[in-house]
Order: sequence, then structure tokens, then C-alpha cells
Amino acid sequence: MTSLFSQNTVYEPLASQLRPKSLKEIVGQDHLLQEKGPLGVMLKSGKMSSLILWGPPGCGKTTLARLLADNSHLVFESISAIESGVADLKKVFERAQEHKKMGQGTLLFVDEIHRFNRTQQDSFLPFVENGTVILIGATTENPSFELNSALLSRTQVLVLRRLQDEHLEKMYSRAEGFFGKKFPLDVGGKDLLFAMADGDGRSLYNMIEVLAEFPSEHSLTNEELTQLVSRRAPLYDKNKEGHYNLISALHKALRGSDPDAALYWFARMLEGGEDPLYIARRLIRFASEDVGLADPQALLQTMAATEAYERLGSPEGELAIAQALIYLATAPKSNAVYKAYNQVRKSAQETGSLMPPKHILNAPTKLMRQEGYGDGYRYDHDTAEGFSGQSYFPEDMQRRQFYAPAERGFEREILKRLEYWKKLRDKA
Repeated sequence: MTSLFSQNTVYEPLASQLRPKSLKEIVGQDHLLQEKGPLGVMLKSGKMSSLILWGPPGCGKTTLARLLADNSHLVFESISAIESGVADLKKVFERAQEHKKMGQGTLLFVDEIHRFNRTQQDSFLPFVENGTVILIGATTENPSFELNSALLSRTQVLVLRRLQDEHLEKMYSRAEGFFGKKFPLDVGGKDLLFAMADGDGRSLYNMIEVLAEFPSEHSLTNEELTQLVSRRAPLYDKNKEGHYNLISALHKALRGSDPDAALYWFARMLEGGEDPLYIARRLIRFASEDVGLADPQALLQTMAATEAYERLGSPEGELAIAQALIYLATAPKSNAVYKAYNQVRKSAQETGSLMPPKHILNAPTKLMRQEGYGDGYRYDHDTAEGFSGQSYFPEDMQRRQFYAPAERGFEREILKRLEYWKKLRDKA
């Protein structure tokens, strides 16, 4: 049996030892490598162009870059934006220029390229433009937000996908072949292992290193497996794209009246370390934006849940937020208030400083009374219907309807009132 910890050897992680030796061994990225995929077409033509590889951790970005260099017969240079600075970049560019003089091209792989600041990113431009280097940058962050537009315009962004269970299964079998033994897991244990890897091939191999030390005869229980290997932290960064993706998913699930999906994304955010109060604040906004007056209780429910969390803290307080979340998901929906607010703000900007009509202005002074302030005002409570039908818009502005309630929930009752008042107004 092959051992990672044989004496008189330098330790090399399993992920490194089992790194694919050819593009055919890469799993999960067929959409890029197939004959009609962007890399398939590029390799067939023999012409490499600069790329940005965007994908989650452990999906094969570094391996893919190395194999592209081998298949393109380019000198491979690799740096990490976390560990490198301007001086390191300068040395790499100097070596690439020497390779170019000798008729050799250079493929420069930059891991975590989004970590470079704008000035450092700009330093790549002349060397990419004149062909001194073929740049392949790897990033886990959305390039649209993290990379200079100038650099993006000179590269092609390829999206690598998260590894699925079928891909992890192939890697698992590859590791069993490497060790020459079956690992001590039944079908359920293997599923749990894949779930803990969370689509990260490197994480899977790290956990398998621990498993390989146990005899095949002893089948580990799920509890033993969980204690033995560390669960990979969920891929979530409160300040990056993952944060906005998950809150967007939560919001859309609520709007789509799916409490189960909404609860799932809520739990995913909590597992990622999100502040529950941030989620509570977003629910307050949702109550007005997407439920509105279709259910006036929605805002009260979210305010109460927020107050409950502030008093209880974690973990007890999260239950109140979950309750409000389910209430919002199952409430009738209307964005009429949201639309009215946006329209009326635009109208206010367009109409500038038009004065209110004089008949609805108070006249506390003699001069104001002489100017007609308050003339003709009708006190609504003095009318038979409690509605005078007067205009409250500026005199130089035609009446407009901004709020159009939906025929759902409580807004159905509001709509009836508005229609009734319109009839009275038309008669006036």
C-alpha cells in the first residue's frame, strides 16, 4: 500500500500527488474542454489567448492552467497575488522577456488575481498586449467587480463549475486506486463525505488522507466520520459576491411565496456566519417592498422578530426571524407601495418647487388671508360621506394616480375604497 507518511520522504499532499496529468483526467469542466468548448477550440487551433478562470475553490483552476501550458508548449510561470508584490511581478516579466528573445512563449498563471490592486493589475497590460505573456488569472470572486475593465477587455472569462457528486465519486475511486484499498465508508458515509467536501476536490482529498489511515474492515458511522474529518466551511463571504447571491436567493424565494426555499437560504446564510440582524433588516424592507398593504401585519411581524432577536440574541433569537420569514413567504404579495413611491419621487423631481394649492394652506396672518390662503377649503368631516373630493395637487399640475393597489389581500379592500372615492370625486 502506498503511504503518504513513509519514512525518509518529503510530505506531499494527496491533492498534489493525484493532480491530473492530462486534460482528459480533469473532472467537472467538460463544458470548457469538449471539442466545441472554448478551450477545446483553442487547443485544437494551437493558439492560446489570455484567460480569467472564475470558479469556486477546489474546482481545478491551477491544474487546468498547468496543463494548458504543457499542451501549448509554453514556459509555465506561477505566482500568487497573496504572496507577491511589484518586485515579484517585475522579475516574472523580465524572465518572460528573456524567453521571448529565445523564441519561447510564457504562460503566466496568477492565483487569486483579484487580490492585486488596480495599479498592479494595470502592470500586466503591456506584456499581455505585446504577447510577452499569455496571462491566466484564477479567481473565486466575480471578475466584473474585482478586475480592471482594461484587463477584462484583454482576456476571456471562463467559468469553472462546482464539482458535483459524480465528479467527486471519480476522484474518490482514483484515491482508492492510489492507496490500493477500499475506504471504511458505506454508501451513506460516502454521501456524507461528499456533502462535507461541498464541491471542493481539494477538500475531498484532504479528508481522504485521514480516512486512508483506517482499515477497510471497520466501517465508520456518520458520527465517527464527522468527528474524524473537519467539515469544510460553507463557501460564503459576507463582503463578497456569495453574500449578495444568497440574499438575492432568499429575497426571490420570499417573493415567489416558497417558505421552504426561503428557510433553506436563511439557514445557508447563518451557516456562513451572516449576522442575523442583517437578514432581519432585509425582511423589514421586504415587508414594505413586496408585501406592502396586501398584508399590513407583515411589517409588524418583521419588526417584532427583529426586536425579539435583539432581546434574546443567538441562537434562540433566530427562531423569531424564521417565523417572520415564513409569514412573509406565505403572505399575499403586492409591490404597489414600492412602485408608487418610486413614481412619486420621480414626479417630485420633475415638478420642482410647485406650491400647494392655496385652498389647503393655513392662513395664520391677515396678509395670507388677503392672498387667498384657505379660501374654499372644505372640511371633509362636515360632508355626508366624510370625503370632499377636493384637489390636493399643485394648481399647475394635473391629478395623477401613483398608488394602484393589487386585488390581493387587504389591498382588495383599499381598492374598493379608492374606486368609491373616485366616483364621488367625479361627481363633485
